[in-house]
Amino acid sequence: MSGIALPMGRHTWRLQALPPLALYIHMPWCVRKCPYCDFNSHEAKGEMPEQAYLDALVRDLELALPAIWGRRVVSIFFGGGTPSLFSAAGLDRLLCDIRARVNLHTDAEITLEANPGTFEADKFRDYRAAGINRLSIGIQSFNPRHLKALGRIHDDNEARRAIEIAHRHFDNFNLDLMYALPGQTMAEASQDLRTAVAMESTHLSAYHLTLEPNTLFYRYPPELPDDEQSADMQEMVESALAEAGFDHYETSGFAKPGQYCKHNLNYWQFGDYLGIGAGAHSKLSFHDRIVREMRYKQPAQYMQQVAAGTPVHEHRQVSLDQLPFEFMMNLMRLTGGFLPQLFAERTGLQLTVVEQALQQAEQKGLVARDHTCIRPTLTGQRFLNDLLQLFLTEEPT
Repeated sequence: MSGIALPMGRHTWRLQALPPLALYIHMPWCVRKCPYCDFNSHEAKGEMPEQAYLDALVRDLELALPAIWGRRVVSIFFGGGTPSLFSAAGLDRLLCDIRARVNLHTDAEITLEANPGTFEADKFRDYRAAGINRLSIGIQSFNPRHLKALGRIHDDNEARRAIEIAHRHFDNFNLDLMYALPGQTMAEASQDLRTAVAMESTHLSAYHLTLEPNTLFYRYPPELPDDEQSADMQEMVESALAEAGFDHYETSGFAKPGQYCKHNLNYWQFGDYLGIGAGAHSKLSFHDRIVREMRYKQPAQYMQQVAAGTPVHEHRQVSLDQLPFEFMMNLMRLTGGFLPQLFAERTGLQLTVVEQALQQAEQKGLVARDHTCIRPTLTGQRFLNDLLQLFLTEEPT
């Protein structure tokens, strides 16, 4: 039986207030597609149409303005692909165009994803001058053998140099690491982590390598550590980073106190985000509905559709049946949990609709709660899919 009890009279549903709004900007090109990557990224063959794409982004934003009119944007995230392939001058112009069109918070966090193979000291100095105040650097590993196996375009020396340049110009940056890599031992995973901690970044993202459909690794699987070895690596990551003074605040996110990623936190707290660019996703709330959208994925087709005034490829309204699961799918990633009243604020539903599911989760030891907080237990974090299953509604027959 489903643990969801939805109210009658759904036509009366309303949100009392809109959540915070973030802006995601997708930059789809990369130097070379990594064999594990299932993101919407495309190898740059020949000259990248930078100016045409930036013009399309501005037009895409203009077309979306009626949906976000009057709302303040609290963060911007340039994701990819490899956004650091774009020139600092180009991103400077884009940010100026964005500021002229939206109400950007004066203290907005503006993050740029960067590949160590694209680092140039002057370029990153100019990124900072343009207003980008946070980097997310795709290190993945400091081990040359593992970097080669992952198809990365940088080596371990370039990784270290990129971090040195980041320190020179940025107070706040994230390092992406992966573990359970092909042929990786516990000692090698631990060494990667010790090296990352020694680099003194403010934030670390540690991801378990998974074989995603539509990737080269999925079609030709490499030999990976088994489940037991992977679980041991995960425990090592969590304990080592706790000892180094990092808060484990989200499934894969670790940060020094006060340095949590504001943009990602908005995702996990079921906030809103407008996504522009090829294949970008949006989640937008209105007083009487919540919608999800996706832009056209192929860069050339996306630019054509923007020119035609129709960049949105998919648009759907989130049904009331889906809201509890979508909320929990995000909030249960936060190790510290959430305030009970946030459920009603972000979904427009009363917490009573998930009471049965929460009771089942408590009985299974997956959730702990009181009047101040609902949070996943350590077991709930380890078996997140089992926990989320409890909030799925049954499909109608």
